[in-house]
Amino acid sequence: MNLIVAVDKNWAIGKNNELLVRIPADQKFFRETTTGKVVVMGRKTLESFPNGLPLKNRTNIVLTHNQDYEVKGAIVVHSMEELHEELKKYNDEDIYVIGGEKIYEQMLDECEYAHVTKIDYAYDADAYFPNLDEREEWELIGDSEEQTYFDLEFYFYLYRRKK
Repeated sequence: MNLIVAVDKNWAIGKNNELLVRIPADQKFFRETTTGKVVVMGRKTLESFPNGLPLKNRTNIVLTHNQDYEVKGAIVVHSMEELHEELKKYNDEDIYVIGGEKIYEQMLDECEYAHVTKIDYAYDADAYFPNLDEREEWELIGDSEEQTYFDLEFYFYLYRRKK
């Protein structure tokens, strides 16, 4: 299983249920990486998308405790057990955890690869991703050249869980 996330220099990922910044190259990378795949998210992440609609050309799985929650075009599960049963239907390498904070925390230990866009800026934030550089079980196995978007510098990193 994989995860994909954009973080700032403090590993922040959001504020008020919004991304900290929208960088076209990062959005393109996300789209190209997850199209045709399975994306796992929480309800708030889904509701942060345009019109609160599932992502096109992907299998959208939404984890929420709200038993009455339904959304057209997505599979809704209500527990980790139900999520794991659903995920058995797909190839592990085709599954991408896409947030938010609680979902990342719950699923991190099950992921083998982490695609991290790291932005060299500190934002005011209220949601964070675990700092993989401080976790012994994760190693950086790939990075990009420095990228820029206006005056922002960012990098695409690939981490792998150590065997």
